[in-house]
Amino acid sequence: MTLKKLVLDVLKPLKGPSIVEMAQALTDMEGVKRVTIVVNEIDVETITLTITIEGPDIDFSDVRDTIERLGGVIHSVDQVVAESPSMG
Repeated sequence: MTLKKLVLDVLKPLKGPSIVEMAQALTDMEGVKRVTIVVNEIDVETITLTITIEGPDIDFSDVRDTIERLGGVIHSVDQVVAESPSMG
């Protein structure tokens, strides 16, 4: 199975890397071609984001590790698009 798209609900601290820096770190990953980040809510200390990641071969554990390294936490995986490897 190859992951082609992930839509994640992410909470990140208000202080720390910006969403631009987060998008750059995610797009720098192998297998990722496009990242869209939408700010849903800004609190006193946190920002709630919807992060959409698209590419030919997304590694979910690498995505999770990158988001956590930048101070974020994945609250939920809201959408997944996957393909099975082609036969032949």
